[in-house]
Amino acid sequence: MKRLAFKMHLLEGQKEEYKKRHNEIWPELSQLLKNAGVSEYSIFLDEETNTLFAFQKVIGAGSSQDLGQTEIVQKWWAFMADIMETNPDHSPVTKSLDEVFYMK
Repeated sequence: MKRLAFKMHLLEGQKEEYKKRHNEIWPELSQLLKNAGVSEYSIFLDEETNTLFAFQKVIGAGSSQDLGQTEIVQKWWAFMADIMETNPDHSPVTKSLDEVFYMK
């Protein structure tokens, strides 16, 4: 199992809407992530900078970042594009983070 982390940027004042949308995550999106090997997925918010920090545990070679070609992920991106920083295709602007310490 591998652990992946990345960050994204939430637009100012969108914390509650972001939480609401994720609390109501579409079942088909959740299932797609599980089928892709994502066994755990957490997102944290640094309210001082509006930086979202995402962490995943993934079985296999892929991650949620590899699912952008699927229709459901593209719909989710479009749904979320009004509240976070996105690329022209509505995918969230992400920055991968390198693990520098792990304690088991």
